[in-house]
Amino acid sequence: MEKKLNIKLLELLEGRQLSISGLSRELKAEGINEHRLVLTGYLRALRDLKILEEIGVPPSKMYHLPEKINESLPQKGKVMRTSDSEDVYSIFKTQLLKINLELRIPVGVYIVSRLFERPCFRKELKLIGITQKHLDQYLEKPSLVCEVSDAHLRKARADITKIEIPTGNPAYEIKEHREDVTRLANEVFASLIKHSINLEGLLAKSKQTTLIP
Repeated sequence: MEKKLNIKLLELLEGRQLSISGLSRELKAEGINEHRLVLTGYLRALRDLKILEEIGVPPSKMYHLPEKINESLPQKGKVMRTSDSEDVYSIFKTQLLKINLELRIPVGVYIVSRLFERPCFRKELKLIGITQKHLDQYLEKPSLVCEVSDAHLRKARADITKIEIPTGNPAYEIKEHREDVTRLANEVFASLIKHSINLEGLLAKSKQTTLIP
């Protein structure tokens, strides 16, 4: 599917409320055939994350966007979460600054590459707190990070619409996976989840010491 199902569902529900059957018909009209159980799973997940609201209208359930999210959709296809005011890069930057510089760079490249399923651009490293000087010094010696050939970056650049990637901006990826990098990256990913989901009533009141040095 060219567009992720959750994004497509939010587009279809912009300014409307539809049942599972209604959404299924709308998707089929656009050439998207998803099993009803898969569609139901997506809708329940979006409801649990408070991205959608569910209304019981027997014998059906109706879904619609909360008012705040509806207001954040000025253009079709430009879906924004209410939590987008706290940028994902800012969340990563806060956590990465707790890691020593030698590991901060490979962990930063790793989390951006894994989350967005593409190489990590230099512009993104800057957004997560890694300066050009730090990167140059790191790459002067044998490291876990390598630069990606520009010939392979055209599609990656075209897919990025939320931030501007300057023409010729280099990108990087991990050339060797190490347990310490993966462990620290998982801690950063956990922090992103905590910022994205309401965990009230689940978190321990006395917090465990973080694993990030």
